[in-house]
Amino acid sequence: MKLAYVTEYDPLDIRQWSGTGYYIARALHQQSIEIDYLGPLQEPWSDRVVRKAKRHYYSLFHQKYLKDSEPLRLKHFAAQLQQKLSQTQANLVFSATVNPIAYLDCDQPIVFWADATFAGLLNFYPQYSNLCPETLNNWHQMESLAIQKSKLAIYSSDWAAQTAIDTYQADPAKVKVVPFGANLFNSPTLSEVKTLIESRPTQVCKLLFLGVDWIRKGGDTAFRVAQTLNQAGLKTELTIVGCTPDLPTPLPDFVKPLGFISKATPKGQQQLHRLIAESHFLILPSRAECYGIVLCEANALGVPCLATDVGGIPTIIRGDRNGKCFSQTAPIEDYCDYITQLFTHYSDYRTLALSSFDAYQSRLNWQVAGQTVKQLLKDIER
Repeated sequence: MKLAYVTEYDPLDIRQWSGTGYYIARALHQQSIEIDYLGPLQEPWSDRVVRKAKRHYYSLFHQKYLKDSEPLRLKHFAAQLQQKLSQTQANLVFSATVNPIAYLDCDQPIVFWADATFAGLLNFYPQYSNLCPETLNNWHQMESLAIQKSKLAIYSSDWAAQTAIDTYQADPAKVKVVPFGANLFNSPTLSEVKTLIESRPTQVCKLLFLGVDWIRKGGDTAFRVAQTLNQAGLKTELTIVGCTPDLPTPLPDFVKPLGFISKATPKGQQQLHRLIAESHFLILPSRAECYGIVLCEANALGVPCLATDVGGIPTIIRGDRNGKCFSQTAPIEDYCDYITQLFTHYSDYRTLALSSFDAYQSRLNWQVAGQTVKQLLKDIER
């Protein structure tokens, strides 16, 4: 089996798409799948042309124009891919996301692995709200074309897969769900995770909020949880990584803002690893989330997650086994009661932390994901 691996960007650049495109390719390569990398693709337009289109729609209609689904751009990508495919012996085309393959015509079967459909993103993420009619039409067309011509449509969550079936009439037989794994170079052992769990203090609750968008990721909710726990008598720290908290200054002593830490450097990776490992919970009460790889990364270190039941999150966090999903409308007290109960019966916390690691080992790592996708690819080759 030889894959032509399609990305718009450089697939070996771990900074792109939070490293997901890189880790997808790495997971497949580790399954002894030969890969020809067809990215990066050349952009057909200058930024100046795109900015002009954006200004036009905003000034006239106060609507947003997005270039990502523009047919001329996608056809330019398709032409590049056809040229590159003529120089490879790959027998499958495998794309990370649907965009580059929507207008691709080729003899090889096409497969993609995505974390959302446009229908799922629309009016869910702020940047996909108030779009102009041209962008709306183009994006729905792009999704439909890509799904129709693909032999296999793989999504990272049940939510994304269901939107493909419900909105784009995707054949359920070719829609598969394979969760993304934790973006870690080295997986910890059970013994190491047990040591991490035992080293966490029992008299103070350490919460970690990790996200670049304070509002969308629910930073305000995380703060109120930490504040309420402290007021109720459970000493709690909230460490904030990735963004500047939108809170009045001076910040309370229990808030520890650390700013953005890059995963693209070994130093940054080590620092994030340490911060997660030292925490009792990763708290991510997102208002919108396609997936949430950081939840998998927390589980990999035996850290349960407190999150909301939106988007792809419920595919990761299941049934109090590796944390808990709360309704978006859940009162702060629900989070606090859950945490307090676990601290009151701390052996239950240790059990939850260990089962969080088991969730990572059994289904939330790239080795399992790679094995699953390899079998799906072998099935369509027959």
